[in-house]
Amino acid sequence: MRGGTRLTIGVLLLALLGMGPAGAVATGGTGEVVATTERTGTMDVVERIGTTDVAERTGTADAAGEASASDVAIQRTCNYESLYNETIRSVVTIRVLADQGQGLGSGFVYDENYVVTNQHVVANANQVEVQFNRGEWRTAEVVGTDAYSDLAVLRVNGTPDYAAPLDLRPRDPDPGQPVAALGSPLGFEATITNGIVSGTNRSLPAGGQQGPQGQQGPQFSIPNVIQTTAAINPGNSGGPLVDCRGRVLGVNTATAAGSENTGFAVPASRVERVVPSLIANGSYAHSFLGIGWLDVSPAIAEANDLNVTRGVLVRSVVSGSPADGVLQGGEGTEQVNGFEVPVGGDVILAIDGQEINAGEELSSYLTETNPGETVTLTILRDGERMQVEVTLGERPPPGEEL
Repeated sequence: MRGGTRLTIGVLLLALLGMGPAGAVATGGTGEVVATTERTGTMDVVERIGTTDVAERTGTADAAGEASASDVAIQRTCNYESLYNETIRSVVTIRVLADQGQGLGSGFVYDENYVVTNQHVVANANQVEVQFNRGEWRTAEVVGTDAYSDLAVLRVNGTPDYAAPLDLRPRDPDPGQPVAALGSPLGFEATITNGIVSGTNRSLPAGGQQGPQGQQGPQFSIPNVIQTTAAINPGNSGGPLVDCRGRVLGVNTATAAGSENTGFAVPASRVERVVPSLIANGSYAHSFLGIGWLDVSPAIAEANDLNVTRGVLVRSVVSGSPADGVLQGGEGTEQVNGFEVPVGGDVILAIDGQEINAGEELSSYLTETNPGETVTLTILRDGERMQVEVTLGERPPPGEEL
């Protein structure tokens, strides 16, 4: 898969980039929440966190989605001054009032009277206010939030005429493509920073001890996020990451702690799927498989006598989940070169005929499904290759048991 490189840092520290005590930024008044994840650790679940079209994700978009010659020319000669002037009127500053105090974030006009931002910006809010580019303040209503994609929608009555909705670009950008991040970093309104797309299909750790609700919760990941060198700082959360035509490629959400050029954005393909449901229903239903997994490494292959070094080892199966009774989890550990390595459990090699090399690919595929759909898994069990069917369920909210 194009751009499928995984984050393989032993422990990745992430800062969710709102400011102040609201939502995920309620830690000691620093405006920063740090979540940690070990890339070799198990996930409690494999979850659906959004969507992206298979053709777009693999770089084989249909003719309507392919970049035109003019697109390529514009990307090579990005005029950031013109880009700023065309887009900044549609970018807003968000002020959140909560029991703990005030917080700041960013957002952009998505449709008439609707603004998109991050879930962690408005979590725990008692009141939300939006400031437009020419200084007008409006009181906003949170109409829907989704922790698993870190997206939220605000309803704002009386959106100024000059604040036109920004178009989405719901296909994977190309690594090396020029981009700009817009928002209010550190409270400095109407700021633009530029950079390039560093990579796509990154898996962004989220949740954990200081998750999007700023409380104890399970760790999960957001697949298919965009990595960029454009500077993203506290206060940028919820603002748009745009291409040189001013189209939204993603929603700025996090940066790697201690890094000045490693930021992340939830892709526009996720916005395109999740946001309409947030507007209509206030929530979004994620598919749920219900396994803990590890990527098959050479050590795991050796300990389990596997003839493959790809795929996903099923480490555990959540009781009562769709996978319960269909897939088999591990049986313990075994020493390989002085390290404890899990043994036993099915190895998932493909889903609906699409080859799975690592867990990120499985998570990404599940973003294209809906609860109630049946998927066919090709698995390796006790040395035999077979196919099993699983009907996906609906993922419970963070912290809730089945």
